[in-house]
Amino acid sequence: MTDSEDQDAKTAPKRRIPVLVLLPVIVFSALAGLFLFQLTLGTDPSTIPSALIGKPAPDSQLPGVPDLVADGQPVPGFSKEDLVGKVSVVNVFASWCVPCRQEHPFLEDLATREGFQMIGINYKDKPQNARRFLGSLGNPYDFVGADENGRTAIEWGVYGVPETFIVGRDGTIRYKFIGPLSAETYESTFLPELEKVLTGS
Repeated sequence: MTDSEDQDAKTAPKRRIPVLVLLPVIVFSALAGLFLFQLTLGTDPSTIPSALIGKPAPDSQLPGVPDLVADGQPVPGFSKEDLVGKVSVVNVFASWCVPCRQEHPFLEDLATREGFQMIGINYKDKPQNARRFLGSLGNPYDFVGADENGRTAIEWGVYGVPETFIVGRDGTIRYKFIGPLSAETYESTFLPELEKVLTGS
């Protein structure tokens, strides 16, 4: 290499890696760090606190799912007034939600127990799909409200389906479970929380 070529090499601008090329790496690293942080803390997503715990249930008024029947009678929608006077288990579900199918046997088991009512919020679903879902898996609900635009779920502070709430006799939200119920969480977490509300403890 001649002196002039060496001088040109020194003065030539260094190539810079475009920021857009590094952006996916930065985003992935941040997400991986967050995931690792939650793993090391042992955080259970179902324990995320809700701002509505201890507060009155939202002033919901949902129509029933069209043509949904049980025992030959239309299954009614629900309003806030239906939540007063009786303990309520309010479950947010959708036919397109795979985890909703996984937890459904536990809702069916709940429906065989006494002392409370079962209310479903059908989230962003088509009526025919909701009817097919409940027709094939069973309908554990006393009331099913059709939340076609998702507005009611937002008012309830829903992160995503499924979610299940326990509402006291006074219409106050007492407990919220995020995600699908499993054999373990149903027995060890949800049923004890329901019992607390039923017994007023």
